[in-house]
Amino acid sequence: MSRNFLILLISLLLVACGKGGDKGKAAENALVPVEAVTAATRAIDASYSGTATLEADREADVVAKTGGVLLKLLVEEGDTVRQGQVLARLDDASPRLSLAKAEATLRKLEADYRRADEMFGKKLLSLEEHDKIKFDLDNQRAAYDLARLELSYTQVEAPIDGVIGKRMVKEGNLIQLNQALFHIVDFDPLLGVLNVPERELNTLKPEQPVSMVVDALPGQRFPGVIERVSPVVEAASGTFRVTCRFSAQNQALKPGMFGRIDVVYDRKLDALTIPRSALIEEDGETAVFLIVDAPPPAAPEAGKDGKGGKDAAKDATPATPAAPALQAQRRVVHVGFADADYIEVRDGLKAGDRVITVGRNAVRDGTLVQVLDTTAPAAPPAAVATTEKTP
Repeated sequence: MSRNFLILLISLLLVACGKGGDKGKAAENALVPVEAVTAATRAIDASYSGTATLEADREADVVAKTGGVLLKLLVEEGDTVRQGQVLARLDDASPRLSLAKAEATLRKLEADYRRADEMFGKKLLSLEEHDKIKFDLDNQRAAYDLARLELSYTQVEAPIDGVIGKRMVKEGNLIQLNQALFHIVDFDPLLGVLNVPERELNTLKPEQPVSMVVDALPGQRFPGVIERVSPVVEAASGTFRVTCRFSAQNQALKPGMFGRIDVVYDRKLDALTIPRSALIEEDGETAVFLIVDAPPPAAPEAGKDGKGGKDAAKDATPATPAAPALQAQRRVVHVGFADADYIEVRDGLKAGDRVITVGRNAVRDGTLVQVLDTTAPAAPPAAVATTEKTP
């Protein structure tokens, strides 16, 4: 009984192996669907891209240079102001009285000095007394200028051109010395600072053109230039600072906006390029999967009954020639310039080669593939419906 059971077990194993072999052959003959793009020459830019937050080149807090009650606000947030423009007025009663007192004393000392000068010319006044009156006059002139300056401080003026970004006080507030009243921002120009890896130190130069896109203004690209390049590489981060300058473009750009800056430092007009999506980075190499013709299948062997030669050729039915099979071939490439969508291939490909862009993760070197035509139009809905109704 054990012998019969062993024979049955061996038979089942042989059947299972036969089915597994059929599945393995079917898997080997299955075509992996992929999409491919042809390598072609086109213009490509060598560029560096980075992100930065815009900041104003010039901005200032307007502070009170004297104390007093704020009587009048002459500007509001969002107003454009010029350097020297009066922004607010403080109570000037006390400074005016101080100025009047200083002026009266100054007039008295000027009269005293004129009399002393006449007496000194007639030898009626000593040199010591003459010099003392002159020094008192000079001191009072300085006091008068100081009182006039204190009075001018009651007119709060803009230190720079720009836009009132923030007002920090209200009318009627008691203003203290050095208290901030306004914040002024000059929107033109605006600066974006990039922290660039040190490998780009010799490629980025002042006055190179740049462009920027910001999240707040989609669909727009703003031109600019590199304002300055720091010659010092920070040891902690391995980067150096590149400051880019942008025009405010009628105040469309604002300080604090976050944008991506592209610096184009070279351009090739006839570079062989492929999409970046075709690249494979593995084992320290850059490679692609190339579409090539698969080798033809081996010819069928002659039958075991000995028929062959001319008799086999007579009995064979003429077969319709099939389209050549395609397979994926891994190819190491050397790349050069790159932009957002394409990359230059300097070695490993030639114009007209097709590389896999979609489905490359599902293939290996030698995998049979079916290239999908992404440009083929879809079947009309009526034809699909007719097909479904056919019994």
